Amino acid sequence: MTTTPERWTQASDRYNWVDGGQDPRRALGRPVGERETLANYLKHYRLTLEMKCEGLDAEQMARRSVPPSTMSLLGLVRHIAQVENHWFERVLKQQPDVEQIYDTPEDDDADFNGAVPDPAALAEAWATWRDRVASADAWLDAFPEEDLGRTVLHRGKQLPVRDVLVHMIEEYARHLGHADLLREAIDGRVGQ
Repeated sequence: MTTTPERWTQASDRYNWVDGGQDPRRALGRPVGERETLANYLKHYRLTLEMKCEGLDAEQMARRSVPPSTMSLLGLVRHIAQVENHWFERVLKQQPDVEQIYDTPEDDDADFNGAVPDPAALAEAWATWRDRVASADAWLDAFPEEDLGRTVLHRGKQLPVRDVLVHMIEEYARHLGHADLLREAIDGRVGQ
């Protein structure tokens, strides 16, 4: 029988992860313009992913949620790295030959299936995610706001750049909901 961890937070109220003065997301400031707003939301969610995983070891990060799901925090980091790679490198930068990360023709769920409780696997996942984020940020920081309506080709369809960026925000928002539940199940920590 497993023990359910007590709910806790480092913040002075139960709704936050940390108190405001300790929250790195507050340093993002107030964006000006649409491109900066989209970039800020992405940065906010990326920081939230890091915060939800801080202080956990490889075993905790690789802990699966509920069978038959293969979802884990480490799997989410790997999955989001794959998503960053796909949408920014292959689609927005129009480089379809950039190698896929994690998934293979034999295993299209390798991002989660390969999330093993190994410190080297954990370090590799974070390094890959940070590399993909840095590349995406550099591209987005240089992208002209007036071109957000420009389209890119993806699977035979023209997609506005703006829509791809909103999809990236949606990917993080959805998976951070999973991260909330996964982290709480590991050690009881809660907060946004």
